[in-house]
Amino acid sequence: IMGTPMAKNLLAKGFSVTVWNRDSAKCASLVEAGAKQASSAAECVEASSITFAMLADPAAASAVVFGPKGVLEAMTAGKSYVDVSTVDDETALKIGEAITAKGGRFLEAPVSGSKGPAEQGQLIFLCAGDETLYSEITPQLDVMGKKSFFLGAVGAGARMKLVVNMTMGSMMGAFCEGMALAEKSGLEQSQLLEVLDLGAMANPMFKLKGPSVMKRAFPPAFPLKHAQKDMRLALAL
Repeated sequence: IMGTPMAKNLLAKGFSVTVWNRDSAKCASLVEAGAKQASSAAECVEASSITFAMLADPAAASAVVFGPKGVLEAMTAGKSYVDVSTVDDETALKIGEAITAKGGRFLEAPVSGSKGPAEQGQLIFLCAGDETLYSEITPQLDVMGKKSFFLGAVGAGARMKLVVNMTMGSMMGAFCEGMALAEKSGLEQSQLLEVLDLGAMANPMFKLKGPSVMKRAFPPAFPLKHAQKDMRLALAL
């Protein structure tokens, strides 16, 4: 949902991109768009000076780095690793320490945004780690996102992303309860949306998601299992 449109935006702006996915079939559309396909995470790192990783959760992020034919096998001085996955700060620190121990540079850069912003190049990057690397990859971040923040030492990016997603998940839960209660009590959901939009609770998320809730149309933009994962990680902070 996220990695493919991000890579396509880089390709569209003329960047040379080598891709790898645990499910190789998911690379097909990127290869068609001009990317080269690696056979492993290690091969992808070997072919690149800067490697971006977008993975589902801490377990996947760790497996790709520490597993067989993983990132560490090919990491050397002169190479950089930018992890844009949403993980806990402990995982970010563990990966960062392993990368730098091999001579590489590390930046965590989890993103705020879902499928639409990824496709439109409107993500928000929450970065921490190597500040020099952060400055060097500004052109790539600007292609994939509308704003990036440097938050300090490794772990700060993960914590900020979890706080953001905890806030978002709480808001969506309350909003959906409100929409359901409005319908159950005989009110028009469309009027609730208008009332909310005119007051202090007005926000783009309610305006975007409201019509879909009314239509019972839920195209995947951010899988529920990932939202639950982020809430669990936030509770553990």
